[in-house]
Amino acid sequence: MALLEVSGLSVAFGGVAALRGVSMHLEDGEAVAVLGANGAGKSTLLRAIMGRAPVTEGAVRFNGEDVTRVPTDGLVARGVSLCPEGRQLFPAMSVEDNLLLGAYLARGREARGRLHSIYERFPWLRERRGELAGAFSGGEQQMIAIGRALMAAPRLLLMDEPSSGLSPVAISGIRDILRQVRETGTVILLVEQNVQLAVDMSKRCYVLNRGSIEGEGPTSELVQDPALADAYIGGGGEGADAY
Repeated sequence: MALLEVSGLSVAFGGVAALRGVSMHLEDGEAVAVLGANGAGKSTLLRAIMGRAPVTEGAVRFNGEDVTRVPTDGLVARGVSLCPEGRQLFPAMSVEDNLLLGAYLARGREARGRLHSIYERFPWLRERRGELAGAFSGGEQQMIAIGRALMAAPRLLLMDEPSSGLSPVAISGIRDILRQVRETGTVILLVEQNVQLAVDMSKRCYVLNRGSIEGEGPTSELVQDPALADAYIGGGGEGADAY
């Protein structure tokens, strides 16, 4: 049984289709990438999985349960967490307070135990836990955002464009962190435009274009397919990811 199964998923905003019959699955232990140009529908797909976009058709199943209409907090409680594009930290709050927001469904000792685990993984965050999140570089903020998402103790981590706007050095650091997360057994669904990061992180990927799946298969093979290259580098429709 797949940990995550998306079947015939369609999403529309004001009558405009953003996703059209998208189907995909993730097994335990996998890291799977979704490639696509701006406007292909990638962020909309993650928001639909998290209950934050209006599904018009199809279904989302997590761990065998139909969660299509489950609200976001219910999905977090079941073990799904999203690290959003652009990080979306609270810059005027401390690092520690930003992290604790990721464990808002946990209580007292459990939340502190998760915080300890994050500090073990990111020792520099412990040292700077009292500093304002807005004072950090883009790459450092991305690591804080990943830490916040991991505070929910997810079985499935949804990553939305973690390399966006970052330097090659920062992307290398993000790659190392995501590899560590993958090795702990957390399943990762990675939405990304950085083809090399997708190849490094995933053995299997889907190519999304104009709201539809254009191809699926081994990541290293799909990114070499000239017939699909336009879909994940230069193609895609306008506006779907703007919603």
